[in-house]
Amino acid sequence: MSLPQITDHDTWASALAEHRAREKEVTRRVDALAADRRRLPMVEVGPYTLRGEHGEVDLAEVFEGRGQLITYHFMWNPGARDQCGGCTFFTSHIGTLEPLHSKDTTFAVVTVGPWEEAVAYRDRFGWTMPWYSSADSPFGADMGAGPGGGFGLNVFVRDGDRVFRTYHTSGRGSEPFTNTWALLDLTPNGRREPWQDTPQGRPQEPPYYWWPEPERYAAEYRDNQEVRAKRG
Repeated sequence: MSLPQITDHDTWASALAEHRAREKEVTRRVDALAADRRRLPMVEVGPYTLRGEHGEVDLAEVFEGRGQLITYHFMWNPGARDQCGGCTFFTSHIGTLEPLHSKDTTFAVVTVGPWEEAVAYRDRFGWTMPWYSSADSPFGADMGAGPGGGFGLNVFVRDGDRVFRTYHTSGRGSEPFTNTWALLDLTPNGRREPWQDTPQGRPQEPPYYWWPEPERYAAEYRDNQEVRAKRG
């Protein structure tokens, strides 16, 4: 494996300062894009009924009394023990939702899978975010993630019982959902995927196939439970 060029501290610091200046330019462009996103129009949606922890609920109830809602649409293969590796990877990044809640925003996972399967999968990994099934609703399909379809993120705002869709993305647009990609992009080897512009000799592997098998996430959850139990 090749490594970055070795140099003295002053040369390294100078190169880093130049790079950081370009990073700041990107940050400002991202801020401008976010400002533009906040000015997008919106479209009214619904009514929709989903199945959740406490039975059937209207989409407006998924907000849990807050003004904004982000939904992650989890790909589903009915009857399978292990579901989409990418969706499992993404969802495993979610810890506490309190920072979102403090900003009047609810986050929830929605899947077209049957409720019994969906909640069993959620509990297998110890996820605590709210889950909903749209198996008996056109909601998933209307939001770009129907049966046999892909995954995606949707954003909604609420005005009383009226719900409006403000944003949708999928594919690499969902990357901000995780921190793994951002952290790997800071490293010399990057994501180790051939499509990236990487210096000759750095490790490479096919994209997507490196994601851990779902059972490894579940095993980590069980191990963490044992650690917590030992700590009392």
